[in-house]
Amino acid sequence: MLDFNPFKDSPEFESRKGTPFSPPQISISELHAAVPKHLFRKSTAMGLYYYARDICFIFVAYKLGCTIEPLSQRLAEVYGFGRTIELIFRWLLWVVYWHWQGVIMGGFWTLAHEAGHGTLSDYNWVNHVIGYTAHTFLLVPYYAWRSTHRAHHKKTNSLEDDEHYIPRTRSHFGLPPSSQAHITDYHDIFEETPIYSLLRLIVMQAIGMHAYLMVNALGSPKYPPGTNHFNPSSPLFKPHERGAIVASDIGLGIMMLFLFKFASHFGMGALFKLYLVPWVWANHWMVAVTFLQHSDPTIPVYRRQEWNFVRGALSTVDRPVLGWAGRFFFKNASHDHIAHHLFSSIPFYNQPQVTERIKPLLKNHYNYDSTNTFRALYRSFTQCRFIEDDGDIAFYKNKDGEAARTVQAVSEVQT
Repeated sequence: MLDFNPFKDSPEFESRKGTPFSPPQISISELHAAVPKHLFRKSTAMGLYYYARDICFIFVAYKLGCTIEPLSQRLAEVYGFGRTIELIFRWLLWVVYWHWQGVIMGGFWTLAHEAGHGTLSDYNWVNHVIGYTAHTFLLVPYYAWRSTHRAHHKKTNSLEDDEHYIPRTRSHFGLPPSSQAHITDYHDIFEETPIYSLLRLIVMQAIGMHAYLMVNALGSPKYPPGTNHFNPSSPLFKPHERGAIVASDIGLGIMMLFLFKFASHFGMGALFKLYLVPWVWANHWMVAVTFLQHSDPTIPVYRRQEWNFVRGALSTVDRPVLGWAGRFFFKNASHDHIAHHLFSSIPFYNQPQVTERIKPLLKNHYNYDSTNTFRALYRSFTQCRFIEDDGDIAFYKNKDGEAARTVQAVSEVQT
């Protein structure tokens, strides 16, 4: 009998939890030596193939979605279904469409992400055409996202310098020092009903991506209020990037105009069913993937004194989100995220080989978690509440003020 429980933590997560942590000492040169040079090669033909493939999938799914209403009506007429049966059949078809079109659009999002890293072609203009059109179609400002995402890769999991999913500290919540705090102090701030936690999680999944883009939600607190990805003068960007930010905004304006024209011609109902619902679902998958890659009770974050590029990259997690569909549509973004952070210039279709090459070197510093995605999402959302204001290596603490792991003492490491 299969031992599958969607509400159970994986063996990998359980083995890390409670295990004292010592930071990795491996160097980037050692990791580079393990990766064959041919895996760094980019293929414009492959990049264009994936671009065309995603567009075809989106178009085919859209055309099938357009048949749902007439098909359900026709079947009701032919087979004499009652109104209730017809409605059930129709909405079941819509749910199937929303799921798969959302997954496909999420894959288009990850293709634009790859283009932003320049991995689809040796020609920058090819990468930019693919990334700009794909992200604009999904209402994401390509050049703005590309800028902050590349900054995130340079300083991953650095508390002072990373760009997003920055943990808030004890002092941020006005908690007393740990030596004086009682469990009621934590519960006063963090305890909430499971239903309320679920509702907050749903809000994050539905609008989290654009909340970050518009108001820097869960972004770095070093930026002032009002920081966003649409203002060319935003502190997120360097002066020479301002023209590209304007280009992103123009693209978004054109896409919004297209959606307005679509709604004017076919109706708001058609826009809602055919584009907006799968768009929200695609955003859910991208928020889930990125949040889980960088927010986990068993994974450390670093302050400057202990941070380096390799340690930051290894403070991420590989997860088999959606299984084969995640690999196929999401371009290995979740399955091989550690390899992607270490070698972001390697095309996504070569990243599985990179993962297998570096795992023997990383040993217990390779973080994998097969926990069901929705269980892992709820777990991180409810358990990753805050970190301490001090300490060069920190772990999230939960609503009881407890951390899942501690840092191993130097004397223990030397022994």
